Amino acid sequence: MRLEQIIASSCRQRMLLALAKVGKTHVTQLVRMINSTYNQVNRNLVILENEKIIKTERLGYLRIVELNRENPKTLALLKALELLDKPIPNSQNISAKRK
Repeated sequence: MRLEQIIASSCRQRMLLALAKVGKTHVTQLVRMINSTYNQVNRNLVILENEKIIKTERLGYLRIVELNRENPKTLALLKALELLDKPIPNSQNISAKRK
């Protein structure tokens, strides 16, 4: 899957940002952190795991997830999310010129 397809989902974006902040967490906590549903998070975890962007492990009945920072795709996605979160310089000037 191409990076732009991975980043196209707002749920995946929120998941990646949350995991970047906390490191490891269990799926139920991740659901709460991004204010989503278990089914939506689980569906997107499968995609991220297939792309090897995240790693999962079982700890009893809990499924622990974390970013796979050894994968260059993971680092590229985090950088892209960081860039997308920054405001565009002089964006107010551009919209003012259009009026």
